[in-house]
Amino acid sequence: MASGSVSGTPCSLKDELLCSICLSLYQDPVSFGCEHYFCRRCITEHWSRQEAAAAPLRDCPECRRTFAAPALAPSLKLANVVERYAAFPLDALLLAAAAAAAAAGPRGLGAGGGAAAAAAAAAACAKEHAKVKLFCLTDRAVVCFFCDQPALHEQHQVTSLDEACEELQRELKEQLQTLQDSERGHTEALALLKRQLADTKSSAKGLRATIGEAFERLHRLLRERQKAMLEELEADTARTLTDIEQKIQRYSQQLRKVQEGSQLIQERLAEADKHTFLAGFASLSERLKGKIHETNLTYEDFPTSKYMGPLQYTIWKSLFHDIHPVPATLTLDPATAHQRLILSDDCTIVAYGNLHPQPLQDSPKRFDVEVSVLGSEAFGGGVHYWEVVVSEKTQWMIGLAHEAVSRKGSIQIQPSRGFYCIVMHDGNQYSACTEPWTRLNVKSKLEKVGVFLDYEKGLLIFYNADDMSWLYTFREKFPGKLCSYFSPGQSHANGKNVQPLRINTVRI
Repeated sequence: MASGSVSGTPCSLKDELLCSICLSLYQDPVSFGCEHYFCRRCITEHWSRQEAAAAPLRDCPECRRTFAAPALAPSLKLANVVERYAAFPLDALLLAAAAAAAAAGPRGLGAGGGAAAAAAAAAACAKEHAKVKLFCLTDRAVVCFFCDQPALHEQHQVTSLDEACEELQRELKEQLQTLQDSERGHTEALALLKRQLADTKSSAKGLRATIGEAFERLHRLLRERQKAMLEELEADTARTLTDIEQKIQRYSQQLRKVQEGSQLIQERLAEADKHTFLAGFASLSERLKGKIHETNLTYEDFPTSKYMGPLQYTIWKSLFHDIHPVPATLTLDPATAHQRLILSDDCTIVAYGNLHPQPLQDSPKRFDVEVSVLGSEAFGGGVHYWEVVVSEKTQWMIGLAHEAVSRKGSIQIQPSRGFYCIVMHDGNQYSACTEPWTRLNVKSKLEKVGVFLDYEKGLLIFYNADDMSWLYTFREKFPGKLCSYFSPGQSHANGKNVQPLRINTVRI
């Protein structure tokens, strides 16, 4: 390779950078007077072999010119070009690099001194090395084939400016699409949040009114019960006082007569003359008539028991019949029950029977695949509440169903099919039968479930009836009458899930 020459095609450039001894890129290139270059190690080993053969002179493996004592001179410029080629081994770019380097001449590889030289070098790079500029995708930076340090970009992804522009433009377009999608998503989310904000304010206002009305009704009922109880107390007090005062008056009159009789007897006993004592005795007996009264009066407590004892419980029981809704006494419709289900005589308990199906007459009302049964009453309006005991079970499903739901074949229990239910499954998991199911956050196993229906408002709410904690809410526009729905699930021979479902009957 001639000193400073980087001309030719990419292939000839690579050939120029190969050591003719090892046929690899130069490692520490040196020359010794004939302008041919070799790796320092390669030429040293070549001459060592000549010494071993007792050769008097040392030659150049390229031109065979001999030297008595050649001095090896390092070529920093050639080493720099090799280093850059090794850092950017892009055959497509070497053609441009070689052409630009040939046009630049020695100036393209030289190094200036001082600030002026640095400025001139930068200007020269911008002008004369434009065709050999590359782009490091790893560092996201433009690099020069000749001016930058190759070691900084070893193992990096380096490409041409055109390819880099295409790649980065593609990335930016993808980011733009992502940002636009995100913008649409955030716009929709903000619109949803604003709607939720308005709905929440409106709902909170309505709920405040509902809570106020509920407590005001309780307060009114309590005030009415208080007034009635106080009036009853006043009536009992007045009646008792009147009775006592009448008895006091009567016994006072009787006391005066008794005292009069006692005085008459004492006067007769004080008579010393026997004739006189005996002569007036007959009239004494007549005068004593009506003066002697027996007293069998005993102390009677005021009737305080009705106003004492468990007074709050007594008041609550009196209020219970005025509170609405209270747990309703529902019954099951035997005509809808699957043949495997066994109902109690009062139709408030349902269990799965492991024996053969009961010989029941089939009808369009009866479930033939799903082990289910409906309540007897259909709700077409109003507010209703009932409770179902589910303790000791590992599987069950309860809720509401349209009066006209299909009863035949396998049925998907979901709102689009006319069912609004919650389910216990897998022994300890609870879900709402939505599409798909919604897992419920139940902290402890349910013993009793409350079901609340406000038909006009389209609300069906499930509660843990033990503490009235909320479980799930269906919000629907009910198209027709609804029936309560029960499925005790199948029981197993190992004794699991054999307990029935029982409608909780509250008696006060």
